Amino acid sequence: MKEFSDVTEEEIEHQYKFISKNIKKFRLEKNLSQEKVALSMGFTTATFYTNAESCKRGKHFSLEHIIKISKILDVKIENFFKDEDSF
Repeated sequence: MKEFSDVTEEEIEHQYKFISKNIKKFRLEKNLSQEKVALSMGFTTATFYTNAESCKRGKHFSLEHIIKISKILDVKIENFFKDEDSF
């Protein structure tokens, strides 16, 4: 069994970027702006959403965010964790 310490920061960052890339892909397919999704999630501006979707300024989507985005985009949550070839 692996210890938590065996997981590198690079591996974690890679997963954040992978999930964010998929979220962006589905958002664009639905022709929705970052602002529209952010406001639908209850944010007052798109700033956090924009930074999280691009993994800038150390911002990332939480599980709660991912659940909300899944509902807003009408996409099964597991699709955010799959390679494009799996769709």
